[in-house]
Amino acid sequence: MEQPFIFGVPADDLHFIGREKEIFRLSSAFKHGLNTILMSPRRWGKTSLVNRVAKNTAQKDLLIVQMDIFACRSEYDFYNTFSSEILRQTSSKIDEWKKLAKGFIERLTPKISISPDNVAEYSVSLGITPKTHTPEEVLSLPEVIAGRKGVHIVVCIDEFQQIGDFPDSLSIQKKMRGVWQHQKNVSYCLYGSKKHMMMSLFQKKSYPFYQFGEVLNLEPIALKDWIPYIRSRFEDAGKSISDADIERICNTVEYQSSYVQQLAYSVYLHTDGRVSPEIIDASVEDLVSQNTPVFVEQIKSLTTYQINFLRAVNNGVSTGFGESSIREEYNLGSASNISRLKEALVNKELIEVTMDGYVIGDPVFKMWLNKILS
Repeated sequence: MEQPFIFGVPADDLHFIGREKEIFRLSSAFKHGLNTILMSPRRWGKTSLVNRVAKNTAQKDLLIVQMDIFACRSEYDFYNTFSSEILRQTSSKIDEWKKLAKGFIERLTPKISISPDNVAEYSVSLGITPKTHTPEEVLSLPEVIAGRKGVHIVVCIDEFQQIGDFPDSLSIQKKMRGVWQHQKNVSYCLYGSKKHMMMSLFQKKSYPFYQFGEVLNLEPIALKDWIPYIRSRFEDAGKSISDADIERICNTVEYQSSYVQQLAYSVYLHTDGRVSPEIIDASVEDLVSQNTPVFVEQIKSLTTYQINFLRAVNNGVSTGFGESSIREEYNLGSASNISRLKEALVNKELIEVTMDGYVIGDPVFKMWLNKILS
């Protein structure tokens, strides 16, 4: 049975809506060989966007390689994932990648797993170590393969912020930038779920990846795109929802794509015929309840001062935390403690830095805090 709404996984086909401007920009970058960095808070659909553009732009002479490096915890974890996915996704047959990787895999004994139900599906474990390959050899692999196949390759790396947590991270970033910036037949699309870490990697002048490529900031999907999509999902099940109710759903979760889908789904489940204000109220309560275990886990290790700082931000305080009146009202400790509180909560992604100061970026987390800190 088809899902009426989708959340927690990338949206595709029927569930992918809007993003015409971003699709055009990213497609153009892929076709013209430009490096791109996607920036947005989590749950705004970066992975869905890359999947859509990759599907629409891949051609015989333009290969798209997609990988997720969330599980990588060290430099050579990354190199193994990077090289394995490059080899696997640029060749449809095992014999082909063996030829393409000539000069690279001779020092290895690859482990190959073939899907029993689909011989075209296989995975490769190479076992690369510092004794078998230098970083430069691994990072150059896509350029070598692109040259041998006579194609352009776009390498899309999700959760790229993990690089920032590797031991000796700056040295690794320098190696990557040093090799990748000279490649003629390969371009990169880099994105991740932790916006503040991505901003540190790409927007600090002292960091190697500063001005590595075009930065594409995602905006919320517009109401004009949500209305026909949500209305059609209800109508397909013989249910009815007004434009005003759809706008209320979007406003409640501040147009964050995954939350819009999740709240719309809850409203859908509660509705037999026509949506009412009471149904939306109950669905919002459900949404907060469903996410409560995640929020409890996020704050359980916070100090009293950190909880107090969250309370201040949740109450609308965005600047001036060092002022004695605010420190005393919210018990934030000494003025010298403020910078540590900000850094800790930003790193935990419980607050965000905006042009107007510090805010809580997760609207459902904000609603939950209103309940427990009131």
